[in-house]
Amino acid sequence: MERAASEKPYLIGQLARKAGVSARAIRFYERAGILPPPRRSPAGYRLYTDRDVERLRLIQRGRAVGLSLADVAQIIALRDGGRVPCGYVRALVDERLAGVRRQLRELEALERELAALQALAASDGAAGAGRRYCRILEHDAAV
Repeated sequence: MERAASEKPYLIGQLARKAGVSARAIRFYERAGILPPPRRSPAGYRLYTDRDVERLRLIQRGRAVGLSLADVAQIIALRDGGRVPCGYVRALVDERLAGVRRQLRELEALERELAALQALAASDGAAGAGRRYCRILEHDAAV
């Protein structure tokens, strides 16, 4: 990604504050190839631009909705290649939503099982006298 020379450059700490990420995260994204290497000042300081702020915010938004860094990198690569990645992003969101819904069903099933075990334990009396461990642990799953 070409950086415009006319933009006011940011040092890494300034970029971190402006984008809401840590300097460590910025260096990580550079090593991962998600954020292009910055140009350097004559003293060797990294110099960033508003395009880097925009890219870091995009990375954060993608991560906030559960996209992997590889997914975000692909979105950026598509855009950098001149394509609008909306179809790809929609497919990722559809897949992520299906996964979340699957997890919710699994959690609801677990909630029902735990509630049944809790009721079983309540009927056990004081401390489950005469048991080796606890009726909950000795009971077969899928109550």
